[in-house]
Amino acid sequence: MYLTAQELEARMPDATKLLSDEPEMESSVHYKQLALLVSCLEWLWRNRNDFFIGANLTVYFSRQQLRNRDFRGPDFFLVKNTQKRERPSWVVWEEEGKYPDIIIELLSTSTANIDRNLKKDLYQNRFRTPEYFWFDPENLEFAGFRLVGEQYQAIVPTAQGWLWSEVLDLYLGVAAGKLRYFTQEGVLVPTPEETAERLAEQLRILGVEPDSLA
Repeated sequence: MYLTAQELEARMPDATKLLSDEPEMESSVHYKQLALLVSCLEWLWRNRNDFFIGANLTVYFSRQQLRNRDFRGPDFFLVKNTQKRERPSWVVWEEEGKYPDIIIELLSTSTANIDRNLKKDLYQNRFRTPEYFWFDPENLEFAGFRLVGEQYQAIVPTAQGWLWSEVLDLYLGVAAGKLRYFTQEGVLVPTPEETAERLAEQLRILGVEPDSLA
């Protein structure tokens, strides 16, 4: 049974101040991968104000979950059509009943089994999250699923091994050992730093030293 936003609000207390309760990332490799996913998408969508990105942030979705302290915080998640602002956690009943539109988990030795099974079932059956991906930054295992009817179906990779995200309108694929975004035309979505480096190189080609413009 799925509750409407109004039904959720009537049943749940005010929880706008609930803090996230997630453990630290498994390693610096996982942290850097997460930061890469966040920074690239925020830079690409820098002129938009209709989304929220959660990074290692708890998603609160029921009173029973709070009572049992059964917290399930995706490593990366995106909610579209919402206000872009800081939040200490994502509280479903305080957000018009919205669940993540896409989730990416970064696998590790200690979490891989949970991510492939328990969390996959939760995101499929309770969250009804349209797309779910996982990626292992160490052995580069990569998979993606799209909700078709009631079940997740594996997304078919391209010849390059990329997976198309309808939610992002981008490809996800592994490049230089990192999970990155690519446009529909196959162009790598850069980080802000990569964008600055490319601009500096273009200026040098034109005979202009970037430092002289500071």
